[in-house]
Amino acid sequence: MALDQSFVGRSYPPTDPYEVGREKIREFAEAVGDPNPVYTDPEAAKALGYADVIAPPTFVFAITFKAAGQVVQDPQLGLDYSRVVHGDQKFAYTRPVRAGDRLTVTSTIESIKSLAGNDVVDVRGEVHDEAGEHVVTAITKLVARAAEEG
Repeated sequence: MALDQSFVGRSYPPTDPYEVGREKIREFAEAVGDPNPVYTDPEAAKALGYADVIAPPTFVFAITFKAAGQVVQDPQLGLDYSRVVHGDQKFAYTRPVRAGDRLTVTSTIESIKSLAGNDVVDVRGEVHDEAGEHVVTAITKLVARAAEEG
């Protein structure tokens, strides 16, 4: 059954703040195999004009995808999470994520489409720091696969 189009534009409450730590950034950089010292060495980051280490561009996926869970778990929307796969991810940065940032995410349903029996939901996650300044916008595409026949 197709999802209700009236949910397009619905926003969910901001998440609790997530504090970005140096160690989390280092672990993430190692996990994705990115040896750039700006992610692990405060002096290298300072040499490039940053106050502390910065995070790789995809680091915020961990918090934006978790925030998108508010959409997935909305019983009124009726998305069957057991059939959901991650379809795509895009980021648009205002500035890099830095160690020490305290970030919140506000999720909004951008679009709902039905393609070949699959429900496709785009969720926009607006990430702000504790001063309310925009850091990054993440667009997460979720695909709820069609139920199998028979």
